[in-house]
Amino acid sequence: FVGADGHSTSGGVQIVEENGQRYLELDSSFRTDSGPDLFVLLHRDAVPGSYNSDDYVNLGRVQSFNGAQRYAIPADIDLSAFQSAVIWCQDFDVTFGYATI
Repeated sequence: FVGADGHSTSGGVQIVEENGQRYLELDSSFRTDSGPDLFVLLHRDAVPGSYNSDDYVNLGRVQSFNGAQRYAIPADIDLSAFQSAVIWCQDFDVTFGYATI
């Protein structure tokens, strides 16, 4: 991850599959600034610039501001259509960080 819009976000991310379920996995080095309404997204752009609902899939609220965590990816999602994982503050429509997937 790289930080964006003045926020510090770092760590690694990968897509893993376990028992037929795909997950977006943030590694143990993951860290992000705290925010009021943070979500993990898959975004169609490598560097997300806008958040039209057609451009991303919301995987859920950030579970923790640091450390390893997993987010289930719905089975009907075509991963080839997405280029990045994003930490996004919905309240303020601000990117906290993103990583190429």
